[in-house]
Amino acid sequence: MSDALAYLVKARPDALGHYFKFLKECGKHLDPKTRNLISVITKVHAQTERGFKQYVNRALREGCTPMEVLDALLMAFPALGLAKIVWAADLILAMNLPGFSPEALHGESSWHDLLGADELPPGQTRRVECDGRAVFVHRTGDGGSDDWHVYDSRCPHQTTDIPHLALQGTRLTCPKHEWAFDIRSGRCVAKGDTPLMRWECRVEGGRVQARW
Repeated sequence: MSDALAYLVKARPDALGHYFKFLKECGKHLDPKTRNLISVITKVHAQTERGFKQYVNRALREGCTPMEVLDALLMAFPALGLAKIVWAADLILAMNLPGFSPEALHGESSWHDLLGADELPPGQTRRVECDGRAVFVHRTGDGGSDDWHVYDSRCPHQTTDIPHLALQGTRLTCPKHEWAFDIRSGRCVAKGDTPLMRWECRVEGGRVQARW
């Protein structure tokens, strides 16, 4: 919800309440995936960047695959037109969402070298940039494969890239809307309810690697 809409809800709950009830009634017979894909299309039609990012993330959280999101955009071609679909694709590329690369869409992924296992003491976290992606690497124990956690640096709310300065102890707080996460588990502990995206990782030859 935008700041302006949140303001109107607080200022005129009697009026806006009817609007949100209408939206809820319209979608109550749809499954969450379908409802969010429709919302993605409406945001593309209106070219609302913030809303598009929000509903793409919601659709993915509800189980939509990246290919399903792309198919929904292409199926809406008669209504949207090529220019708006290209606009949406540009936003997806700028969001750098996992799963939307041509390699990932076709089932391909690779291991990326992050840092030496001896570079990070137990209980510590480091933000690492690697091959066009930033991640938070957290070490929980003595360095075995199960003691390493690698999380995407982007907030699952609106894909804001979270800087290292946002980490205080084991709490990572997104600077945009203050969603907060426990870096030990990735769990969201404030504002939202969606965890950080966690990448598969391993220790190979004394190096911590993540797969995407």
